[in-house]
Amino acid sequence: MPSSFPDAPVMDRSHRTNLDTCVQFDANIRARGAGNSPADRFGAADRFLMDVAIANKLEQRLGRLHAKQRLGIEKDHEAQIFGQGINFFHIENWYSIHSLIRNALKLGGIFWRGQRNAERIQVRHNYIRCQRLPRPFDGFTLLHISDLHVDMSEGAMRRLEQLLKDLEYDICALTGDYRAATFGPFDEALEGMKRLRPHLGKSAYGVLGNHDIIRMVPGLEDMGIRILLNECEPISRGGESIYLSGIDDAHYYRVDNIENAAANIPPDAFSILLSHTPEVYRHAAHAAHAGFDLLLSGHTHGGQICLPGSIPITLSSALPRRFGSGAWKYHNMVGYTSVGAGSAIVAVRFNCLPEITLHHLQCC
Repeated sequence: MPSSFPDAPVMDRSHRTNLDTCVQFDANIRARGAGNSPADRFGAADRFLMDVAIANKLEQRLGRLHAKQRLGIEKDHEAQIFGQGINFFHIENWYSIHSLIRNALKLGGIFWRGQRNAERIQVRHNYIRCQRLPRPFDGFTLLHISDLHVDMSEGAMRRLEQLLKDLEYDICALTGDYRAATFGPFDEALEGMKRLRPHLGKSAYGVLGNHDIIRMVPGLEDMGIRILLNECEPISRGGESIYLSGIDDAHYYRVDNIENAAANIPPDAFSILLSHTPEVYRHAAHAAHAGFDLLLSGHTHGGQICLPGSIPITLSSALPRRFGSGAWKYHNMVGYTSVGAGSAIVAVRFNCLPEITLHHLQCC
């Protein structure tokens, strides 16, 4: 699938960074603790030029104002522990406590069992019947993968690559959280996605999660993953079409716009909404009232650390527990919340094995 981003522009004289900007940038780097050696300054300048190239691509992809606003929101809030997003407390942003949790599990003697569980990805099947589904799409199959956190567990990603080799499906839908961290460098996450991409089929679509940032989008789209940022893509077969929409992160950055995502969907057309979080059902039943037939999401991890019987201790979401994992229905819309293929904070799972899901669409 071709990228939505053009190639990075050549930095001729008219595009080169202003000297004063470079000097100020170098001063900022040193103020944050970077070294004064030529190698350190060269590395800082190299990263700066990469940031400029990413910003240029985002401006061409989103428009100058949208890109500036989106980058500004992340700059203001990406490391915030309290008060941002739907939840008040964001433990995923509190990096210092992650090692405490890991050490506590090791002292309790259960860390390694949880680590093995986190690598036992399961393949699940979900069958969806709908009257509005066009006849040529009877049997159409979507591979749904959520919450990969590709740089968290190498064992889980190896297992995932093995599973994907034997699966048959028409398109792949990724519902966000590609990296383990929530702020800071994202190079390792993009490298992990690049290794995984050949196993995701020809057509791959995705949305961003609360662990992801807009600066990752050019890299993801360059490798052939179409990121839907409050947008819609028609999918055609046998002269008929269904519509796949995706919204930007609705949980933490709150930059979702379901109205924009649904704007180009014809009345009575079968449509699917990709959202990192199922919490969007709460906002005046946006997805259902917009006419979506299916909502695919993730984010909750099904609790990740659950009591016996797969009872989650927390879903880190503001929603009823019946929406926390698996298939559900709200009004005329059916939904599915994936428990995720990866793990967050600590790479362990208890009573909640990771999964990928094949959704099989069927005509009534």
